Amino acid sequence: MERRLYVFAACAFIVAAVLGSAWVTGQFTTPLVDRTNGYVSELGARDQPWTRLFRVCEALSGLACAFGVALVPRAPMVPAVPRMAREWPGWLALAAFGLLTFAGGLFPLDCAALSDTLCGRTATSLAHRAHLLAGVLSTGAVLAAMAVLSARWRSWASWLFTLLTLAATALTGAGLAAGHGVGLAHRAQLTLIAVWLVYVAMRLLVVDGDEEEQVPLRVAPGRAGGVGGARGQAPDPTIGYGRPHVVEEGTGPTVLITTGPGAAWFHWDAVAVALAAGHRVIRFDRPGLGLSPRSPAPPSLYAEVARLAALSPDHPEQVIVVAHGVACWHAEAFARLHPLCLAKLVLVEPACPGGRRPLPAARSAGRWLPALGGTWGAAALARLTGPAAHRLLTGLPDPSGVYRMGKVPAAVAGEWLARRDMAADLLRLRADKPFPPVPVTVIDAYERDGCRERLPGDLGAALVRLPAAGRPVPLRDPDVIVEAVAAR
Repeated sequence: MERRLYVFAACAFIVAAVLGSAWVTGQFTTPLVDRTNGYVSELGARDQPWTRLFRVCEALSGLACAFGVALVPRAPMVPAVPRMAREWPGWLALAAFGLLTFAGGLFPLDCAALSDTLCGRTATSLAHRAHLLAGVLSTGAVLAAMAVLSARWRSWASWLFTLLTLAATALTGAGLAAGHGVGLAHRAQLTLIAVWLVYVAMRLLVVDGDEEEQVPLRVAPGRAGGVGGARGQAPDPTIGYGRPHVVEEGTGPTVLITTGPGAAWFHWDAVAVALAAGHRVIRFDRPGLGLSPRSPAPPSLYAEVARLAALSPDHPEQVIVVAHGVACWHAEAFARLHPLCLAKLVLVEPACPGGRRPLPAARSAGRWLPALGGTWGAAALARLTGPAAHRLLTGLPDPSGVYRMGKVPAAVAGEWLARRDMAADLLRLRADKPFPPVPVTVIDAYERDGCRERLPGDLGAALVRLPAAGRPVPLRDPDVIVEAVAAR
């Protein structure tokens, strides 16, 4: 999928270059704009005959450029390619160029500022001034993007375009000061920018479209948001694929904790601290969540069952599984498929599988999300919204910056899209595989709901009902979970 993202990003940059070159036709359709001394943006001035065409082309060109940046997969931050690790300022500047170009299309000039001698004799509108400001800022942004990316790529061709564009920009300023020649220099500048965008597209297709490297696992001691013991994680979990992040502490009977939708290992710190005094507690982050790297495949019920089996102790030792939310489906499926491995099951606020049919469109979208989680667009979205959304929903800080990573919203969306498929698989398992005779406790806090009220009876479980509240049970009532695990 990453390879396809490179192709789509390259196509977006080519579209941006083509739409940004629509001014070429304006030399013939709008003769009143001086080709030698007039700005190209004067073609889209309100008083020009083809204003809508050129404004739409300019706005779409900017959007295509920003969209292309959003789709670019982030370079793998591994020692073999250190020079690629700091491209983000260049891509950020290029995205700013696209957005400022879009703003220039939204806010047109009132009149042909240089070609029309009468323009500017009366007060200009806010849109006119906004267009001029956006033009200056977009020029600075694209020059910064060209310089930074050329330096990171160490490409003489990119440096050539950068220096020529810088020279054309200087000539545009000199022409503006001298009162003639602005149009020629401005047209040369825009041509060079368009050619450079095509070069970026070609580079993405030829140079950066390689498969991402597997990121090795390293184990380091310390808390880092956990309770101690060993912590395994990738050097940069936002990049590439790899093994999940696992936190293990304590000794004694094994307790395996699997978190709810969008949650990370540190949400269970209070439970783990209490249990670690007499148990071996294992927590982990599912692919894309917490500090676990992404998975190349979308989530599925059987993949999560296999993950629980891999993290469980070897036979004949049995494991106590504690699950929250939709992870209760994984735990129940694990119990039905591996009955000899399970000592006890604690289900916290279990989700109801329902009976809705899986959607093919959701399945198709889910296949793209792991790759999209590694793009610059996902990283920007997470940085802007992730920490605030996490604090709003949990009331907790984010000690490891987990919710600033682009892979997390993609993983959350992927699990949400996979819910119907997981539910259908669980319902088939319920029909085919009997539930083993193991102790089960269901801890719930909900309004009256027929589906969720039937679950304790279907599993022969003890029900612990808590008052409904806004925060998840592991955060507000960890002692209840600890008591359920310790109960005989």
